[in-house]
Amino acid sequence: MPTVLITGANRGIGLEFARQYATDGWRVFATCRSGDGLGDIGMIEGDVEGLVMDVADHGQIDAVAGRLHNEPIDVLVQNAGVMGPRRQPFGGTDYREWETAMRVNVFGPMKVAEAFAAQVGRSEQKRMAFISSRLASMTENTSGAYFIYRSSKAALNAVAKSLSINLAGAGITSIILHPGWVRTRMGGPDGNLDPAESVSALRKLIAQSSPADNGRFLNVDGAEIPW
Repeated sequence: MPTVLITGANRGIGLEFARQYATDGWRVFATCRSGDGLGDIGMIEGDVEGLVMDVADHGQIDAVAGRLHNEPIDVLVQNAGVMGPRRQPFGGTDYREWETAMRVNVFGPMKVAEAFAAQVGRSEQKRMAFISSRLASMTENTSGAYFIYRSSKAALNAVAKSLSINLAGAGITSIILHPGWVRTRMGGPDGNLDPAESVSALRKLIAQSSPADNGRFLNVDGAEIPW
């Protein structure tokens, strides 16, 4: 059976990724920042294992990677992320929050990619998906603000783009995905997609991706997003 590893899988679209892959008969490794998130993961029916792995804690990443050393991972979904303060007025920047966002949104995915590249490379499907945001697009930034979130996701995109080149020799396809405006705790109640709709579309993009898609930045509907 195919195997998926999902970071930030205890709520929102991460939890929905775990549900949908489990429903389709995949073996699911669902990670969360602390033991508090294991309860929701444990309620999913299927071959699902919840693991504590804070992507800001490199020791935890190494520990989980060591535990799963012999497990081929067909799809690695890098979903864990933080938004930072919603109100970020110029002149009132919270630099500690900015540092946290960079650790979680950028350094974490890079470390996870380094720790699990071998397992992905040994699988049949060999895919990595990075959940980003179209707020990272510099071309589409016509409103400003969101300094912390925009910059950290733009940095994530740069990391994922470089990984798509560096890991291509191992046969790994890496794509960058915007999930849409989803009704989650991060997205708020006014989004135009529910988690099930978003994840269903994202899973199709992941499943259909090929080496020709390496490094592409795609909207939930499959349209290319300008850098």
